This record gives sequence, C-alpha cells and structure tokens, in this order.
Amino acid sequence: MTTDASAPGTRRTLAAQLRLLGVRPGATLLVHAGLRSLGYVCGGPQAVALALRDVLGPDGTIVVPTHTPDNSDPAEWRNPPVPVDWWPLIRAEMPGFDPAVTPSRCMGVFAETIRCWPGALRSSHPQVSFAALGPAAEQVVGGHARADMLGEGSPLARLYERDADVLLLGVDHGVNTSLHLAEYRRPGPPRERVGAAVRTADGGRDWVWWQDVRLDATDFVALGRDLDATGAVRAGPVGVATGRLMRQRAAVDFAVQWLARNRTTEDA
Repeated sequence: MTTDASAPGTRRTLAAQLRLLGVRPGATLLVHAGLRSLGYVCGGPQAVALALRDVLGPDGTIVVPTHTPDNSDPAEWRNPPVPVDWWPLIRAEMPGFDPAVTPSRCMGVFAETIRCWPGALRSSHPQVSFAALGPAAEQVVGGHARADMLGEGSPLARLYERDADVLLLGVDHGVNTSLHLAEYRRPGPPRERVGAAVRTADGGRDWVWWQDVRLDATDFVALGRDLDATGAVRAGPVGVATGRLMRQRAAVDFAVQWLARNRTTEDA
C-alpha cells in the first residue's frame, strides 16, 4: 500500500503502515511516541491507539512509559532548578504517587491516552511507572520494585522475558527506555540516593529514600545509531514520520556490550 504524504493519517492507513513495519499480532509492544511528528492524524492519539490495537489483535498488549520525573528530590532538579529553601517544603508537600490519578509528565499525549484507556493497568513506582493495555498487562506492570526501578524488578525486565518489541514512533533512541535495562546489567553501575513521595497504607503520604542506579541517557542517540547499523531495527513510514521497530532483547543485549565498550570507568 502506498500512502499520499499530503493526505491525513487515519486509523486504517496507520494500521497498514504498522503492519508493513512488522508489528506482530499478539505481541507485547512497548511504544514511545511523538505524535506531532506523524503529521495530521484524523482522530489524533485515539486513532493511533486504535490502529495499534487493530494490528496487535486481541492477544496483543500495548505498554507505555507513564513516568513522573517531577516526583523526585528537588535538590536534583536542573530544568529548571528551584531555590534551596524550597526543598524541605517540596519533600513535605508533594502528593504521594497514586497510579489511578497521578498524571505522567513529559511522556506525551499517547502515553496518557493509554494510561487513561478503560482496562489499562499501571505499575506502582512513584517515578518510573508503566501502563499496559491488553491481556499481558498484569504480568508486565505488577510488582514493580521501588529500588530497582528500571532493572530486574521492573516492567522492562518483564518485557525482556516476554520477548517484547519496542516501537519508536517519530522519536529517536534518546527516549528508548529499554536501554536503561542495559545500564543495570552493566557490571558495577554507579548508584545514587533517590527520593519520592508515596502513598502510605492508611491513605496518607510519606517521603521515602532509596539507593538506585544513576540513570544516564546522554549517549543513547549514539548507541541507537550503532544499533540501527546492525540491521536489528526496522524503519519505515508511519504517518509522515519514521517508525522504528526492534526486538527488545536484541536492543538490550547490544546495549550491554556497547556500554561496556563506550563508557569509561570515569562514568562510574
């Protein structure tokens, strides 16, 4: 099927492009989407979600990042920073993360669309939650460990176990969250203290601290270019943007080796 680049995207035309790209019926699919890059889509994020569900079928599951980076230690905020005398107030008053109502931030309208879709489930991590829609949702997002937030106790590891796919829609590898799993699998990753507001069992809130891997996506674009060059990533048009589809295992395994070669001991 050919698509007129001047015509609006629709549920039907996007589904046809996603099939050509290689989205598999019945797959578990982690999606990162920048919908503006797709051009005009009749129906917007709802149409994109419906197109993906059409291709995945009833046995497929859509997963999206629904992170809340603002629920973090204000001492680490850089964009923008806040005054030092605000820090205690923010730690004392930030609402505790509630999977049902806390909106994601900086994840895009598509992620919010899936998060709010009837039947979607969301993991309980106060900073890096994921939402999933489909029969594998509970297996993917259940039991998200606080102190292993993108590692072996996270939905990323559950996706790896399921041999899931990753779809980048109009975005590059700089936002390819699965590459963070490789950081955890790197020997002796650097660690830091992390904080967030959480809900307590009695319905209140508390500020908690834990130790976790220090995440660093600054070299993910370069990593992604090298991953693309291996042929492990299929690229093709989705709307007027480029979609990139890969098996998550292949991407993570490549990233583990790439980080070992390209990050020096000083990075730790």
